[in-house]
Amino acid sequence: MPTATAPAITYKIPRRRHPVLQFMVQQPLGAAGLAFIVLMAVCALFAPWVAPYDPLDVDYSSMLAAPSADHWLGTDSFGRDVLSRIIFGARTALAVGFLASFTGSTIGAVTGVVSAYFGGKIDLVIQRIMDVLLSFPIIVLAITVVAVLGKNIILGVDVNLVVAIGLPMIPKVARVVRSSALAIRELPYIDAARTAGYSDTRIIFRHMVPNVVAPYLIMITAFVAQAILAEASLSFLGLGVTEPTASWGLMLSGAAADFYQQAPWMIVFPGIAISLAVFAFNLFGDSLRDWLDPKIKL
Repeated sequence: MPTATAPAITYKIPRRRHPVLQFMVQQPLGAAGLAFIVLMAVCALFAPWVAPYDPLDVDYSSMLAAPSADHWLGTDSFGRDVLSRIIFGARTALAVGFLASFTGSTIGAVTGVVSAYFGGKIDLVIQRIMDVLLSFPIIVLAITVVAVLGKNIILGVDVNLVVAIGLPMIPKVARVVRSSALAIRELPYIDAARTAGYSDTRIIFRHMVPNVVAPYLIMITAFVAQAILAEASLSFLGLGVTEPTASWGLMLSGAAADFYQQAPWMIVFPGIAISLAVFAFNLFGDSLRDWLDPKIKL
């Protein structure tokens, strides 16, 4: 008599979601912030085709025109289209913001890893220098650097402005990365690398730096918002971008302060652009921190 065989048991391995989709599902607010950042970047990249007018075109017959079908956000005291200048101003904000944040965060991350790895007197000297830089508010230090260095335009970007905004970010990133690197330095594989005779440079950049990428990415994303705000502040004070370049901070200064009662759209719409950009980067940075931090994900 034939014996009955038990049915085969099959196991389905759950399909893993793409990291981007996983981030969007777990962090909807961060996804909304990222969507706005992507939209702003696309508008900035394709500004000549997105903007309805040339941001430098002057139309004296349309000076201080209220928002209408011809000029959706109105015009300024020179008859320039406010919407077009906001779109082109996104180029300035993102270029300076990303370059300053990337430069400051990268230097700070490397400094923090080097300080943690060597320790001793090297760590003591580096940390005291970081303390000096931390003692100055970011805007005060940026104003000082811009006033001393002046302007140095390369490929349409003021390099000295990028340095001025990125410099105050170095000590903050260095402190955060150093705390992570101190724990990594004591792990067995670092001792094994030393025993194998690897150089300090190889250990730092091949074995330690890749393991502090998570806090580095979080800091670089969060500091873009501060860099955009600092650029707008410096331009408002006359130390950043100068006319006729489109800049959100520059749009809030000069004639805008004189005609704010007659033409409030000259101040309201650039201010909204700055607020939304800073808010979007803060949302994305906070969500990225929550998503990458295993302690929070548990």
